[in-house]
Formats: sequence, C-alpha cells, structure tokens
Amino acid sequence: MENQFTLDTLVEKERRGIQSIEVGGQLLLALGSHGRPMPLRDLAKAAGMPAGKAHPYLVSFGKLGLVTQDAATGYYWLGPTAIQLGLVSLQMLNPVREATPYGEQLAEATGHSVALSVWGNHGPTIVRLVDPIYPLHVNLRTGTVMSLAGTATGRLFAAYLPKQLIEESMREDYKRLGPDIATPLKADEVEKQLAEVRRHGLSRSVSRPTPGVNSFAAPVFDYSGNIVLGITLMGSAGIFDPDWNGPQAKAVKDCAAEVSKRLGHLPVASPK
Repeated sequence: MENQFTLDTLVEKERRGIQSIEVGGQLLLALGSHGRPMPLRDLAKAAGMPAGKAHPYLVSFGKLGLVTQDAATGYYWLGPTAIQLGLVSLQMLNPVREATPYGEQLAEATGHSVALSVWGNHGPTIVRLVDPIYPLHVNLRTGTVMSLAGTATGRLFAAYLPKQLIEESMREDYKRLGPDIATPLKADEVEKQLAEVRRHGLSRSVSRPTPGVNSFAAPVFDYSGNIVLGITLMGSAGIFDPDWNGPQAKAVKDCAAEVSKRLGHLPVASPK
C-alpha cells in the first residue's frame, strides 16, 4: 500500500509539471499572440503578472535566445532560438495529418460526413473521408476531383487561390466534367459566388450537385495565409441546417480555424 501511495504521488507530481516554467511561458505566449515587440509593462500585463516578476524570466529567456530586447526602445520580441524552433516545427507540419483528428472529432460531434481536400494537379481533390455512425451515401471517394464551380469544396478553393490559376482550372473543369455537371457560368456570376464565400469564410451547397445533400466547406490556412486544405461537412438536407449562422456552419468553421492555428496561421483582426 505504501509503495502504491508513493507511485501515485509521483504520477501526480509529474502531471503537475514545473509551475515556474508554466508561469514564465505566459510571457512567450503573450509575445506570440501580440505579434510585435512589446514594452515590459505591456508584456507583463498581457501575461498576467507584475513587471518586477516578469523581468527575471525575460533575463533567463534572453540568455537562451528565446527573447531579445531592442537596445534602442527596450521592447522585447521573440529571439533567434524561438524563431528557429518555430521554423523547424512549421517544416515538419503536414496539413492532412494535422487535420485528420479534427475531422474525425467533427464527424463524431455532428453525426455528419467530413471530407478533407487539397489542391491537386487537376483541382480540389479529396484526400480523406470520415463517415459518422450513419454514413452519407454520396458518390465520393479518396482521389475524387471536385468541380470548381459546382461544389462547395471547389468554390472554397476558387475563392482563396490566385485568380489566374482558377481561370485556367475552370476551363479544364468544364472540359473534364462536361456541360451536364459543370455548366459554364458567366464571369460575374462566378465572382458573386466567390465573394459570398469570402464574406462568410465558408462555401455552401444546398441540394446541389447532389439532391437532398447539403454541405459547408471551410478553409484551412497556413502560417503564410495561403489556403492549404479544405474541410467539408456534408449531411442529409432533412437534418443539416444550411443557414450561414447555423450549428453546422459554426462547427466546420471552428474546426478549420483550429487546424489553421495548428499550422501557424494568425487570423487578421476585423476592423472596428
């Protein structure tokens, strides 16, 4: 019994970690979230501690190269070690690998099907499908190339990729899929749809191209602000709310935002 108590105590101590590191780490987190050099007073306030308490941590972080201090202004910023660690981490990140567990959680939480897609040689391509307990029977599989204009997934990439690339791919889209599936749209109609996607931060399909199936697609951005992945949530029209502000829209948008955060993306604050 005594040995068990000792083991449990050690496990609990291991879980607690080292409090001073957790406290000091708040300064690094504050610098990262602020996005620019900060004076000691503001940095300490953002980390939730007095300036006198923050300073010794910053001295130690400076010795490790985790922070640096501008000689002219006295402002603190992330140091070369922190930047190097960040670059190594970004190089190792794989969008599909990072998004997969989030896609699985999204499918489980909503009960709807989830598709992960990337921009491939021929357009938006499904690379991962996650079905809930009751799968949605649609003609999708890994490797399926989605229509740019005719699907929520396609319009998502069309809204956030360079216009020249999209114009060329749109022409190929019509040739590949044929007029029955990819009906050519006028330029102003296409731009109206893409502007809607950018306005909502989501792409939507309501019973098109598959009757009785609704979907929302949300973009995943990397640290440079480029779209690297699409997350599409799909469900039967009878139980899938197509409202832009509905629970399905919010769920997939929040999921994509979390994956983007994992990839180092910092969202641009909306102007007040």
